Amino acid sequence: MAVPAAGADPAAKLLTLDAARAWRHGVAGPVVFTNGVFDVLHRGHVALLVAARREGDALVVGLNGDASVRRLKGPGRPLNGERDRAFVLGALACVDAVVLFDADTPAELVAALQPDVLVKGADYAPHEIVGADVVKARGGRVVRFPLERGFSTTGMIARIRDGAA
Repeated sequence: MAVPAAGADPAAKLLTLDAARAWRHGVAGPVVFTNGVFDVLHRGHVALLVAARREGDALVVGLNGDASVRRLKGPGRPLNGERDRAFVLGALACVDAVVLFDADTPAELVAALQPDVLVKGADYAPHEIVGADVVKARGGRVVRFPLERGFSTTGMIARIRDGAA
């Protein structure tokens, strides 16, 4: 399965796990993986995704499903449903594929996709990065990127609730 062309329908980048496995094996160069909730997409998210894509030839984003987000973030989240969040991610040129997962961690997804590079924000300590062991065991790399200061979905929600600009 080929990487969807630039300008393709963003919904076409949302793949099932089986389709993602086939897609991954069709990518000739290094595949980069990152994951997250991406509930209210902001500059910090986009900066991380752009930087992640530069680490290889294709970027796949593991996206927490709605049930997983509720368990991790609480009953008021997500603000945007999983299909909407996947569509927004799929609209970004730096994102080649999006795969939903409902577990609390992407461990099974990393094991299934066997990425060459795993990217997380530097707010995660190396020992906290789920899937790092799988990637390193294959000779891959784990990359931590500095966060863009002042950008946080939780912080944005708090400012909106407080009526602040």
